[in-house]
Amino acid sequence: MNREQGLQQIKKTRLIAIARGVKREQIVPAAEALLQGGITVMEVTLNTPDALMMIQDLQERLGDRMYIGAGTVLDSDDAQEAVRAGASFLVTPNTDEDVIRYAAEEGIPIFPGAMTPTEIVRAWKAGATAIKIFPSSGLGLPYLKELMAPLDRIPMIAVGGIREDNVRDYLDIGCYAVGVGGSLISLKEIDNGNYNALRDKAARLTSTMNGDEANG
Repeated sequence: MNREQGLQQIKKTRLIAIARGVKREQIVPAAEALLQGGITVMEVTLNTPDALMMIQDLQERLGDRMYIGAGTVLDSDDAQEAVRAGASFLVTPNTDEDVIRYAAEEGIPIFPGAMTPTEIVRAWKAGATAIKIFPSSGLGLPYLKELMAPLDRIPMIAVGGIREDNVRDYLDIGCYAVGVGGSLISLKEIDNGNYNALRDKAARLTSTMNGDEANG
């Protein structure tokens, strides 16, 4: 997917799946299961062994149907390596203005991590596409709601502790999107070869996010 197609997918699904700790031989089947469950955006964290090669594999196999990015990008070197590997977007756990400016100059969407109003505004002014509020579970919904009151022009992505049973809460307060990791991509199920469980989890999550349960 190109930049505009990918950003449209994030806007449409409001969900980024976070793959951390998945083995290289598992990543394509896992991504295919997510895709079958309705998830079209995924990041591979760079603290996962063979992450760069996995990003290449995913782009070759599924790049026309999924928007593939790199997460846990800590510095400019990480960012450049990820882009060379084919990452279509970057996600960081922190606010590093050099990384943000690099991505902006390269035309790569970037979602930097921030916690305080000062960090959020700084990251936004540096060229962030949207701001990852991390850790969302530790900060809590009331904190996010208070942030959004004065900073409502800045799109925010909640990451950390997002699950099927609370995801609607984050969307309902106005989050631009959410990032979901371990509660969705179960390493135990993957190690057991149970990709159907991953597909089913993805389908339930996307259904909940779309409000299908509330509607009937």
